[in-house]
Amino acid sequence: MPEKLLQLCGVLPATQAVLDARYDVSRWTGIADPDAWLSEHGATVRAVVTGGHLGIETAMAERLPSLGIVAINGVGYDRVDLDAMRRLGVRVTNTPDVLTDDVADLAIALMLNVMRQLPAAERHVRDGLWPTSQPSLARRASGLRYGIVGLGRIGQGIAARLAGFGGSIAYTGPNPKQSAHRYHAKLHDLAAASDVLFIATAASGATRGLVDASVLEALGPQGVLINVARGSIIDEPALVEALATHKIWGAGLDVFDDEPNAPEALFTMANVSLAPHVGSATAETRDAMGKLMLENLDAFFANADLPTAVV
Repeated sequence: MPEKLLQLCGVLPATQAVLDARYDVSRWTGIADPDAWLSEHGATVRAVVTGGHLGIETAMAERLPSLGIVAINGVGYDRVDLDAMRRLGVRVTNTPDVLTDDVADLAIALMLNVMRQLPAAERHVRDGLWPTSQPSLARRASGLRYGIVGLGRIGQGIAARLAGFGGSIAYTGPNPKQSAHRYHAKLHDLAAASDVLFIATAASGATRGLVDASVLEALGPQGVLINVARGSIIDEPALVEALATHKIWGAGLDVFDDEPNAPEALFTMANVSLAPHVGSATAETRDAMGKLMLENLDAFFANADLPTAVV
């Protein structure tokens, strides 16, 4: 008899095929009456598959008394109460490393979009304006002062790519790392010393609203903010106000605080590049994420060490 698995998020067809072959899968999105379903079937669920952007609510986990593992198909686990999972005896896994390159690539792409105004330049051609006019001048992206908030896997990936741009690189985090880049203990100091500030730190209660109005003021009217981490790390209303009043020059954002809803005030801002949380959204990476998530499930049911255990 296959183990019962509750699936909260979509995955690639190849990953889905494996899940369906190995487990008795119930898809949350296809359940008409979730409360009744949990009452009738919750006790049989042994595993939950979810995304980093979804996690699992503690109230749901408490209604799954046989739950043994929450397998996150993503790197973030800020939407999971880890203390609650420990209390419930539930293991939590994620899929780090395999998405580092793609997210770091997107961070650089967002910087180039903002600095070189590439979306506007493309519209200029597509709208047939080139024969009669030239687009506005953009800004140089190389030779600048780059700051990175969080020099973990993705932060290091961003730094490696920035090395080719010929500027200086600095970072901040809870503690200095073994790195040739300059460390700033205070975020405000890093912001003040940066032309482009990249957000690559993990989301948590401690980092909610970390980039607030005072940090944006320190970044200054020529500064650019790039966020490929989590929307919660930025005080979003403060960012919208800073962009609208030109307290900072621009922003490149792949993540938002209330996804899939982004602040509508950003939609018409020419100094902003927006993406719908696609940092890991390549066929190669999503396939690798799915395989690693499956490896975690396999290891759990085989009573083996979990490849990427968070709890």
